[in-house]
Amino acid sequence: MYSRLALVASTAGLAAAYPQVNLPGVGITATSVYTPPIPTTQTFYRGTGGVTITPNITAAPTSTPTTDACAKVAELSASFVSASPAAAPSVPAQVGFECLNSIPFNQSAAEDLVDAILPYIDWQTTSSYLGDPGAEYAEKVQAPYDFLGSLAEIRANVSSGYYKSEYEFGWTLYRLFQLSHDGHLVYFPDTVNGLISFGRRTPLVSVSPDGKSAPRPYLYSDVLSSQLGNGSFTPSAVVEIDGIEATEFLEVWSQYGSLQDPDALYNNLFYNPAQIALGSSGAGTGTFSGGGRGRWPYPGPTTTLTFENGTVLETENYARLLVSFAGIRNGADIYNTYLTVPPEAFDGVAELAMSDAASSTTTTAGNSTTSAAPTATSTAASTTVPAPGYPSPVVRQPLNFNSGYFLEGEGFEDVAVLAVNSFVGAANQQVSFKDVNTRFIAAAKAAGKKKLIIDVSANGGGTILLGYDLFAQLFPTILPYGANRFRFHEAYDLLGQQTSELAGQFERTLDQNQTVLDLLATTFNYRTDVDVNYENFESWDDKTSPTARGPLADNYTSIIRWNVSDILTPENSGGIYITGYGNGSTPGPQPFATEDIIVVYDGYCASTCTIFSEFMRRQAGVKTIALGGRSTTDIIQAVGGVKGTNSYPWTFILGSLLETYENSVESVKAAWRESAIGRYNQLPLFRGINYVVNARDGFSNVVETETPLQFVYEAADCRILYTPAMVVDQSEVWRAVADSVWGGDSACVAGDVAVGNGTQTTTRKQRRSVGKRNVAGNVDVEGIWRSFDLETENGVLDTDGYMLP
Repeated sequence: MYSRLALVASTAGLAAAYPQVNLPGVGITATSVYTPPIPTTQTFYRGTGGVTITPNITAAPTSTPTTDACAKVAELSASFVSASPAAAPSVPAQVGFECLNSIPFNQSAAEDLVDAILPYIDWQTTSSYLGDPGAEYAEKVQAPYDFLGSLAEIRANVSSGYYKSEYEFGWTLYRLFQLSHDGHLVYFPDTVNGLISFGRRTPLVSVSPDGKSAPRPYLYSDVLSSQLGNGSFTPSAVVEIDGIEATEFLEVWSQYGSLQDPDALYNNLFYNPAQIALGSSGAGTGTFSGGGRGRWPYPGPTTTLTFENGTVLETENYARLLVSFAGIRNGADIYNTYLTVPPEAFDGVAELAMSDAASSTTTTAGNSTTSAAPTATSTAASTTVPAPGYPSPVVRQPLNFNSGYFLEGEGFEDVAVLAVNSFVGAANQQVSFKDVNTRFIAAAKAAGKKKLIIDVSANGGGTILLGYDLFAQLFPTILPYGANRFRFHEAYDLLGQQTSELAGQFERTLDQNQTVLDLLATTFNYRTDVDVNYENFESWDDKTSPTARGPLADNYTSIIRWNVSDILTPENSGGIYITGYGNGSTPGPQPFATEDIIVVYDGYCASTCTIFSEFMRRQAGVKTIALGGRSTTDIIQAVGGVKGTNSYPWTFILGSLLETYENSVESVKAAWRESAIGRYNQLPLFRGINYVVNARDGFSNVVETETPLQFVYEAADCRILYTPAMVVDQSEVWRAVADSVWGGDSACVAGDVAVGNGTQTTTRKQRRSVGKRNVAGNVDVEGIWRSFDLETENGVLDTDGYMLP
């Protein structure tokens, strides 16, 4: 039923391609979950019942390329650049897809790549749980998935020469990781994620016109027009996409996303002002139109939308070029130009230690916490102005990671809103993030605000200790729990033993050089972190205490917690101390009562966001509201992203091994070269765009279970459906939330979060019942229209608690 793969470089395995879900007449394929011997079907759950769709099964996504497809791309690109030199060139999607499929398959290079990936998978904590996640998770979230068995199959298929092109191999490798629906388990191969991305020119939204009936998909431009004062225009719902019933098509397409929860995946299809606020580091205009993970699957040459009123809209899909095609004549040129690697790609820790180039090819010293993806300058440039779908802020972080607002309107005079779109997904922004939170809470109290809405829409995480700090500012007397553990394996153990040995030679103080600080502050030094009872560990063995757990009895460490009073906290937090802990600070008064705080989610909450959410919900007792979801009115989860608590870029793993190796004596180095550490090299870093594992599972202080939070289903306290106004003006979301919690006029279609009797007035009830409202005076209308061209950019992930879009 479930296979176990020994992660060794010589591994060979099974020999079958991924089964594919073919949508007739759509021109796309969606890989079904591989769980032998479970039938190859894709199951989508609507509410508490399951509807299983059994499509036709076809081969992996391929195209019969014309011999000159890449030359055609080069020709079209040259024309595009000549006409629009400042814009990223795009060409018709079909010719781009044909070009990718013409790249010849290099069998030996593919064998080397898969073998080089295997050691890094040792760090993934959930590999065995994916195949046996528990009945409730399998029923309501995602079906079991044999990740390790599927990886073995890919290796066997490579050896047998199964793949017809380098792109087909790369796509299968990309889907291997994506199908885990773990935002911390990522490998972006260069063929799939480094050459061309795809998109549609028709962003959609899913809204309920009255806020009570099940939501339906609409063209966003139609909804936008209707909300900006065109009172005579009523949008018509999309009923078919490429001949397939619209919601069925969208549920299938949503599974290309990185989230785990199906309602969160569905929300991620659509235009969302919170994602737009993050600029090119967010999910853009939604995965349906090519934002976030939706930019990688081929959408077909065209997209045809059929509306309820009988009208039809057909648009040509596009391929966006991520590299220059100048001088490219065919697929072989693509391979030789962009997919070959230098000899040093095969260098391991020992070779890198002897190379002057080590510092430029790996992550050197560091704890993978002080900076975060994306680092592209375009990200900062695109988000240095207030988000177009938001009102004017009281205070705002320059990249829109967090911002504060005072809600306007009758009856909302005492409501403050803290929008936390990210826990810092870019380098050197942690201090400004904390400062925004501190200043806004103080400003809200000074202005007499009594109630606080925390909106974590679009929050894919960021820097772990910023989640701790925000919680500490809101609940200064509650010590954050944050239980976590590692998967125990040879490389982890050797690294921890030796790092702890080296760190023991130095005083634990900030007054050290950077190399020593790296050794002192890392979790691989047992003196960092505390145990489940918030007491110090006595040794590395005490910290690890490997015990067999989980479906395959893998070894895992003891429970570990962050020491929020650690003198070295700034080394792991981007330069801050946790409010009320360390650096001589003491806790202040709690700024808002528990019942006067509500946390609002769009399902995208992941990584550090889920850590913060766990603190708020489990430890502080704050209630939660989930927005949107599939076309039902049932209760849904609030958190839909990865609940793992620590993402490790593979550069960080290799860099940590390298730094400790370089500072060790020769006898230790010799032993390492003969151990599992000798299997690590740089090849996956040269052949990939991004590469991450989930290094730590998270656990609750309330639920008594051995199951990681990643596989625990947790329904929200209330579900509110998006209305047309909410997808144009984010403050409309906050008004509906305030009404539901404190105003006596609940917008919850399932669940309840009302506090007291409420003070809702007839005027406010009438306002919320109106389907159309001119919001032009409250948002940047021109900015919203410009955002239709927003693309998600590839960033370099180097943070400790972040999910890539």
